[in-house]
Amino acid sequence: MNIKFKTKNGFAKPITSKLAVLIVFSLILTHSVSAQFGTLSPSAKISLITVGPGQELYSGFGHSVLWVSDPMQGLDRAYNYGTFSFATGNFYVKFLRGTLPYSLSVGPLYQQADYWQAENRSIKEEVLNLSANQKQKLYNFLENNYLPENRLYQYKFFYDNCSTRMVTALKAACGDSLDFPGYTHEKRSFRQWIDKYAYKQNPWADFGMDLAIGAPSDDIATPEQATFLPDNLSAAFGDSKIKIGNQTLPLIASRRDIFVAQPADHAEPITPMILFWALAALVLLYTLWQIKKGNVNFTLDKILFSFVGLIGWFILLLWFGTNHGVTSYNYDIAWAFPLWLPLILFISPNKKPAWFQYLLIFYGFLLLCATGNLLKHNLVVIPIIITLIIRVYYINNSLSKIPQKG
Repeated sequence: MNIKFKTKNGFAKPITSKLAVLIVFSLILTHSVSAQFGTLSPSAKISLITVGPGQELYSGFGHSVLWVSDPMQGLDRAYNYGTFSFATGNFYVKFLRGTLPYSLSVGPLYQQADYWQAENRSIKEEVLNLSANQKQKLYNFLENNYLPENRLYQYKFFYDNCSTRMVTALKAACGDSLDFPGYTHEKRSFRQWIDKYAYKQNPWADFGMDLAIGAPSDDIATPEQATFLPDNLSAAFGDSKIKIGNQTLPLIASRRDIFVAQPADHAEPITPMILFWALAALVLLYTLWQIKKGNVNFTLDKILFSFVGLIGWFILLLWFGTNHGVTSYNYDIAWAFPLWLPLILFISPNKKPAWFQYLLIFYGFLLLCATGNLLKHNLVVIPIIITLIIRVYYINNSLSKIPQKG
């Protein structure tokens, strides 16, 4: 088999049999894929749908969906990579360990939009400026992802989520025709991106997330990594270019607001900062009263340090027992020293272990180290560390009054 085609100078050039077979196979494969999923009409459009943050923790960072609309083919398919099921076996164990499977779900946009609107979440549509071939490739990619054997994936909040999957799909469809710079408007670490959304909107959720994630979250996100947030993804799409034929055009052809959310009041009457400073003040007053009265009682310490130890064990569980990828190297372990539970239970007004003095010295050093990690929690850890220092001082001051045993 020997096929010829004309070059620019008019001379015929042979195509080898292997190359010809490859070309024919590619054409057949492309046709078969389109036949399997259907061919989009010239009136089809594909849009990025960006949903604003909701009130719940799981929705507090927004959401991204790709919408394929083709009136001539009767298509209304919104591709949602953020679906999980509470019916999954061992749901909470898998959720904590970071192994909960997420899946791609597909349904009419209006059904999902009604749900988001009921939650008072803004909905924005950005129509993608794609050629007919690029639309078909993107549609085929999404439909192939929706096959039962492909729709499940292991969700990673920073690295593989509902927004990053939009980028993967678009790159797969457009290849080198796409100029995607990512989000270049500002640089932040992953933790700082979380703070931007959670600190004012839900300070308790922000504190909990800061407590759970470790040093990898303090890495500066690259422009592409920053698109793990839907708003950043929308901005990145707005800065992207697409090559269609001999033209280079903006990736976004048009925009419209489907729904604009009403302003919401996110004010929390009691924030972590308020609560922990109030507790620090109460603990200080109680400690001063104990010292003045010469009272030796460790009930408060057993409650306080048992709770601190419990937090420490939870941090260790997230560090070594999960697959989130961002909960390792968590230096909150310095103040949340796991061995406080059970070591604090060994001391009482009637006895003290010989090693307890060395435990206090070692923990004092850990608290000193913990001050280098204050910015992680927007300074919320300051009153926590002060509270712990106050009680360590009280315990150390009371040791001389306790008989030594062991």
